Amino acid sequence: MNDMLRLGNRKFHSRFILGSGKFSLPLIRAVTEQGGAEMITLALRRANAGGEENILDFIPEGITLIPNTSGARDAEEAVRLARLSRALGCGNFVKVEIMRDTKYLLPENAETVKATEILSNEGFFVLPYVYPDLATARALVAAGAAAVMPLGAPIGSNRGLLTREFIQILVEEIDLPIIVDAGIGTPSHACEAMELGVDAVMCNTAVATAADPARMAQGFKLAIEAGRAAYLAGAGRVLAHGAEASSPLTGFLRD
Repeated sequence: MNDMLRLGNRKFHSRFILGSGKFSLPLIRAVTEQGGAEMITLALRRANAGGEENILDFIPEGITLIPNTSGARDAEEAVRLARLSRALGCGNFVKVEIMRDTKYLLPENAETVKATEILSNEGFFVLPYVYPDLATARALVAAGAAAVMPLGAPIGSNRGLLTREFIQILVEEIDLPIIVDAGIGTPSHACEAMELGVDAVMCNTAVATAADPARMAQGFKLAIEAGRAAYLAGAGRVLAHGAEASSPLTGFLRD
């Protein structure tokens, strides 16, 4: 109960952040509840007040909203979207997501640092989505980020932790919560990330494209909890060669 995730001015029991961009709206409540998620990211266009389908009407009460700046191509556009989200009543959390590349959808790290500094100075709790680069992560710390969100693999690819070694460096060197975002395709990927020592995992596509999204969300919940427990417990040593009996062999199998 004491192992809580601290982001901005809040504490969370769940380390599973749910992305909502690919869900049909009626599914969001069931997926959120089965996954035990306490945070949901949402695109500003889906929270448009007065629209025919407002995602805010489908999110359970008590969930922390994290609007993202999806569609922004530079820091200026991201800042504008963040300010608009706050004006619509979505709060002070924001996920900064800036992309110019339309083929691989890789984040623009330099522009992300610029937007993070501006928004942090305006009182936002900024969660920047970046390619896992140590220099960028250090710049985000200096810019006032509330966390760092490195991609595990290209967004929407479900390919897992292709950037595993770089994420490990951030875990060891950056004194902010590290939240793996993008590319996580199965609960086992999420568990692996948590075993590395990351603080949370965000997932959207893997849940949204599952045959049973609510059950898949539950699978992610359990995997994230298991990975966190394994990290806190400390992994046993790995033998490079040979084997070691797990039970005493005294008086048995002698030459």
